[in-house]
This record gives sequence, C-alpha cells and structure tokens, in this order.
Amino acid sequence: MSVRIRLKRMGAKKKPFYRIVVADSRFPRDGRFIEEIGYYNPTTKPTTFEVDAEKAQMWLARGARPSDTVKELFDKAGLTK
Repeated sequence: MSVRIRLKRMGAKKKPFYRIVVADSRFPRDGRFIEEIGYYNPTTKPTTFEVDAEKAQMWLARGARPSDTVKELFDKAGLTK
C-alpha cells in the first residue's frame, strides 16, 4: 500500500477547486481518502492555497509521497523535508 498526498477535484464545470487529501494510491482521484489536510483554488487572483502544516509534515514523516503538483505547492509554501 502506497500512501499519496494529492489533489481531489471539486467545484462546478469549468470552475474547479481542489482539496489536498491523503489517500491510498489504489483509490480513484475523487474517491475515498484517509484525511483532508488543505485546499487549493487556482481560479482566484492570486491563487488560494492553505494547508495544515503539522498534518502535512506528519504524513511526510510517515512516508506519504506527494504528487508532482502537491510537491510544487509544498515547495512554494516551504513545507518540503
């Protein structure tokens, strides 16, 4: 079992926003997840990004691997290892 930190798409058609979730890699993108740790809205100016840093660090320490997009967001927020 591989645990991933990734984006879950929410919102209306052509108006997406994303929740940052911790999920088993076998589950579908918008399916079941373990925990929600933040959100990301690229449609606002400037983009809105908020994450619970303590939970993110805890999951990274446990071996959860962020997706490419989440890794870039974490780098911008200064949350990488």
